[in-house]
Amino acid sequence: MDIETDGRFGNKRVHHRLGPGSGGAPSSTNGKVCNYWRAGRCNRFPCPFLHSELPEAAPPKRPSGPGGNVWRNPHTGGRGGGGGGHSRWGKGPGGGSGIVSHKPPDRPCKFFLAGTECSYGERCRYPHSYCISDSVTMLTPLKGHEKGVTGIALPAGSDKLYSGSKDGTVRMWDCQTGQCAGIIPVGREVGCMIIEGPWLFVGMPDAVKVWNMQTAAEMSLTGPTGQVYALAVASELLFAATQDGRILAWRFSAATNCFEPAASLDGHKLAVVSLIVGGMRLYSASMDKTIRVWDLATLQCIQTLSDHTDVVMSVLCWDQFLLSCSLDQTIKVWAATESGNLEVTYTHKEDQGALALSGMPDAQSKPVLLCSLNDNTVRLYDLPSFNDRGRLFSKQEIRAIQMGPGGLFFTGDGTGELKVWQWVDGAQT
Repeated sequence: MDIETDGRFGNKRVHHRLGPGSGGAPSSTNGKVCNYWRAGRCNRFPCPFLHSELPEAAPPKRPSGPGGNVWRNPHTGGRGGGGGGHSRWGKGPGGGSGIVSHKPPDRPCKFFLAGTECSYGERCRYPHSYCISDSVTMLTPLKGHEKGVTGIALPAGSDKLYSGSKDGTVRMWDCQTGQCAGIIPVGREVGCMIIEGPWLFVGMPDAVKVWNMQTAAEMSLTGPTGQVYALAVASELLFAATQDGRILAWRFSAATNCFEPAASLDGHKLAVVSLIVGGMRLYSASMDKTIRVWDLATLQCIQTLSDHTDVVMSVLCWDQFLLSCSLDQTIKVWAATESGNLEVTYTHKEDQGALALSGMPDAQSKPVLLCSLNDNTVRLYDLPSFNDRGRLFSKQEIRAIQMGPGGLFFTGDGTGELKVWQWVDGAQT
């Protein structure tokens, strides 16, 4: 028996529903929610449909014992049957087959997301929150940029946060007050940004701008053609991914106190949009749908990965694995075989194109993957199970995600707004 107070029609309804244990045959409508009730205008009495949301199914219990949610190379000897070491990837609810089978959480109120007043107020059945997760809370927004945020950087041991935007500026934020503490006018659209030691590197069309934050020295590195979409530092080299498909490298010269051209890594046929360094390898993702693996000792391409069917938007190294995401709506996990080459060991399917990856530990030090999609959300996943940990929401696409200290992390969206998030101890079992 369900009792419902309907504020719209000012009455109380009592609906009797016979179930299998009530002596009556189950109705063909059992288990379905009334669409008119959802819209607030059902006037049927009795109504053959449910006037309440269906309860969430309890997730299956995780197996106990050794192993747990740990990263494990499936190509090394493991405890699984057959002696070959079973992959732990995608073994949680919604994983397994690599298809998103869990029921996605409800979206927040569209009026709340748009920043307009919701006429339903506290009666709105959609959450008035940018986050649907018991593991994350939003601390504060940082507003100031007039166009999309394309880079976020946090110097080690500093209380200042830096953000770059398509509005042609780099903003410096005071982490104690959340206020903008300074603006660096770049003059052109910022494509990416990183900080390494005292150096702030900003990718922009046809150049990389460099600032020494200790001495205030400034220089401009020429050579790129078109926008610089990604930057990375490794083996005393600065790498820049360019719109024309090249990866340019510079080496710092103490004698001249500047960066000098060192190499050009050629091979991609279209723009390179993401770079990541792992071990003695540089990984580059491109609009040509491939990932290239470069040996940092020789700066030669040693493998081309071509399993994605659309633009590869982001790559991430975590432990001994490489993760990649693409507009083909997949996240792929790559592991080294005995020959040393990378092969796909797991593919996780999304319902939207994937834009950016980031990884970090949660409040309980468990590894979590963050993946932004082109539906203006960021999905949170336990690793390696790919259990759903919730979603973050924004007004426009999120292209920049940056980990901070003490369980903090930052996101920047297409409107120019940054958000500061905090991992919390949720009801994670």
